Order: sequence, then structure tokens, then C-alpha cells
Amino acid sequence: MQTNSNPVVWNEPKRQAAFEEWFTPLCQTHHLDPQSLKLASADASFRRYLRVHDRLDVRKSLIIMDAPPDLENSEIFVKVCQMMQKANLLVPELLDWQKTHGFLLLSDLGQQTMMQALCSDNGQWGQLSVIPHTLSHCLEPNQKTLELFKKAISCLINWQMASRAGVLPEYDEALLNKELSLFRDWYLLKNKGLNDLDIEQQWPQLLSTVFTQIVQHNLSTPQVYVHRDFMPRNLMISLDSNEERLGVLDFQDAVYGPITYDIASLMRDAFVSWPEEFVLDVTVRYWELAKHQGLLDHNGLWNDFGAFYREVEWMGLQRHLKVAGIFSRLSIRDHKHHYALDTPRFLNYIRSTCYRYRELGPFLKFIDHVENIQTPEGYAFGRV
Repeated sequence: MQTNSNPVVWNEPKRQAAFEEWFTPLCQTHHLDPQSLKLASADASFRRYLRVHDRLDVRKSLIIMDAPPDLENSEIFVKVCQMMQKANLLVPELLDWQKTHGFLLLSDLGQQTMMQALCSDNGQWGQLSVIPHTLSHCLEPNQKTLELFKKAISCLINWQMASRAGVLPEYDEALLNKELSLFRDWYLLKNKGLNDLDIEQQWPQLLSTVFTQIVQHNLSTPQVYVHRDFMPRNLMISLDSNEERLGVLDFQDAVYGPITYDIASLMRDAFVSWPEEFVLDVTVRYWELAKHQGLLDHNGLWNDFGAFYREVEWMGLQRHLKVAGIFSRLSIRDHKHHYALDTPRFLNYIRSTCYRYRELGPFLKFIDHVENIQTPEGYAFGRV
């Protein structure tokens, strides 16, 4: 029998009763030990994941997704899961689904994420790395790190090669702008205490101008399937037929949109930073694979890595503005305050991108004003 060190707590008796009604017969069908049921993880949504072990072999386990249907759409999870299986990605196998209450029984891809493997392999945070006018902690990559990222971009290419228009929701202008509004509504207004009138008086039309520029860049690239949160926390180290593979999780928000989004998400992680030379190395490898598969024969991106990388940076800017808003919302509305700890990372990403592109200069000044960051101005020989 498996010892339960992390029991599952139910806040709603009716939901607990519905779960037990569904779960009890499954224990017989799948040889599950109900005493081993425990919380496996929870994410930024209203979903949570439980793990339960085989009563005949404690090394074997299954995952239960607890996704209240009034808050989470399990149908899109199942749809995308099946699409990814057809694209030769390793994803959880759906073993049972209670649609009415949103309970899913899934195969277990393992207990170590790619993020955990990377941090364990590094052992500690690397040296403090300097970005123009900002500071950011970086992990130092090694050969194992590179091999894991090569597997990640291989998964990403397989997913994008399966793309077809009209299957998933479009990552269109309306959705991009809706996401950007999270930065204004939750980061600027609620987190930083600004108001729309003051912003507009001091920085007339700035946000609307910058958001328009970002969206135009984002929509100028080829369209493919987008995971939308493709990063090491959502990739699992899994043994499949005695071969180490990366399993893919948290794909229920997938859309059809800019090819630059997922590589930007992978290399400009919400929870860890990498040295820029490593980011460039992996992005070049991805670009070469995408070219080989005919995914980039568009607007000069096929033969110009500089042009492609520019669009990745503009896509990353959109994502980081959005995530800054989402993490502020998680902290303020949902009382998940630990997400706010990574806010400085987003600001580093945002400011370093703005620093690189002249048209984003006014936006950089605005961010510095909001964050009360003093930057030197003027000309000087040597360092400023």
C-alpha cells in the first residue's frame, strides 16, 4: 500500500461525492489503490492534478485531472490531445472521462519536468548576467541542457508540421489585443496603481500605438498550431519504449497563430532565464529545422535569420506583457502571490527588447517611468 503524504482536500462536498462515485469503480478496472490518491500538482488555472498508484505495482501510477466544467473546458483538452498524438507527440493517454463533472483519468508521463531536470543538472543558479540597463539571474547551459532543448524543438516542429487552418481557434488581432489589455488592466492599473486618464495625459496614444505595432509584427509571420505555453515546466522527462522522450502537457489553450510564439515561449521562459548566446544557439537550430520542413518560406524569414529573430523578439514582447498582466491578476484576484516573484524577469525581457528597437524607445521610457528606473542619458566615451 502506498503511503499518502499529501491527501486530497475537497472544498465542495457535492463535487467530492461525484468524484467518489466515478473513481470507486475505476479502482477495480485499473487496479488502483485509493489510499495512494494524492495531489500531484496545480497550475495557474482552476484545474488540478491528482496521482494514484497501481495497487499491484507501486511503480506504476495514473493521473486524474480535476477540471470543473463551469470553469474549465475539458473537451478542447481531449481534442488537442488527440491532435498531438497524430502529430507523433508524446501526450497523456485518455483512459476515462466523466464529462458531466470534468474528471479525466490519464496515463502518467512521469514525475520530473524538463525544468526540474535542468535545474537539477545545473545544481545552482549561474552568475549574475547583465542585460542592457537590467540584471537577471541566468542558468548556465551545458551539453545535457542543449540535448533537452533539441528534443523540445523537435517536438515543436512535429506539432507545427501537422498544422491546418480552421481546426483550432485563430490567434488573431482580437485575441492578441485582448491579451495585451491584461498588461494595462492588471499590471498598470491594478498592480501599479495607475489610471487610464493619467497614462493618456502623460503618454498620449502610447499604449495603443505600441500595441498596434506589436500585433502587426505578430500577424506578419506564417501561421501554425501554437501550444501557447511551450516551456520546460510543461515538458516531462518520460521513458517511452526505453527511450527518453519529452512528453507535452498543458496544451488545452492551443490556437492557430504566429509561428514565432512557441519558440519565444521556450527560450524566454516565464520562470528561468538563459544567456543570450544560448537563446540564439537554440533559436538558430529551430530556424534551420523549420526551413528544412518548409515552414518559413514567407516574407524573407526563410533566408534571413536576423529577420526571423526580430519577429521572435516582437512576439516575445507580446507574451511578456500578457504574462505580466496574468501574474498580477493571479496575485491580486486569486491570492497566488508566488507568481509575482517572477515579475522582474518579465520586465527584463520587455526592457531588453525595447532597448534593441528604436521604435520602442518611447515605450522603454514609459516602463522606466512606471518602475522608477533611472537610466543615464547623453553621449560618453567608454561606459556610461
